Amino acid sequence: MYAIVKTGGKQFKAAKDDVLIVEKLEGDPGTPIEFSEVLLLVDGETSTIGSPFIKGAMVKGEIVRQAKSKKIDAFNYKAKKNERKRWGHRQPETHVRILEVQAGS
Repeated sequence: MYAIVKTGGKQFKAAKDDVLIVEKLEGDPGTPIEFSEVLLLVDGETSTIGSPFIKGAMVKGEIVRQAKSKKIDAFNYKAKKNERKRWGHRQPETHVRILEVQAGS
């Protein structure tokens, strides 16, 4: 059984015991998290599609750790102007372990 959930403006496939890397969520490691925006639920041969979400369906998990992703390097350059700028960014992220996928109505 797995579900497609929406969080942080993105969609993720969540099954029991998976570890998802999502946009930063508030909480310390061990904090329980519930994703109520379930778009699709697949249980064996049957699938339920929400419009836009499935009522009562929920994915429960817990925060494993808070981290930062790999650095994104960027470089701005203008020819013949001696103008160069190098910069980077590390996006904060949360690692979530999925504990349970609950079906809705």
